Amino acid sequence: MPNKKLVIKVTAGADAPERCSQAFTVAAVAVASGVEVSLWLTGESSWFALPGRAAEFTLPHAAPLPDLIASVQAGGRITLCTQCATRREITEQDVLEGVRIAGAQVFVQEIMADGVQALVY
Repeated sequence: MPNKKLVIKVTAGADAPERCSQAFTVAAVAVASGVEVSLWLTGESSWFALPGRAAEFTLPHAAPLPDLIASVQAGGRITLCTQCATRREITEQDVLEGVRIAGAQVFVQEIMADGVQALVY
């Protein structure tokens, strides 16, 4: 596969479980396929940056969210939106190991790079 990067921005959480699960599934499959993945948690998906929150998420016939997150972390990067974190009073000390908090400038840099494909869920 050519050297490409996939940036996925997921806005859905428990409020839209199918859309949420689809975003994490696509990210995990892309990592497993050797694609460089950057998964951005925004809106209601921001809660999944916190330890234990993904275990509370269930969707019939879907891979468990903690497993999908672990797959993405194993070969990709997970970023929590700065504004979304601030609105929810989430700090760097609160998030899962390896999750960074970054803002729109970093997101724009990532999606504007050569060879990048971006998806929004």
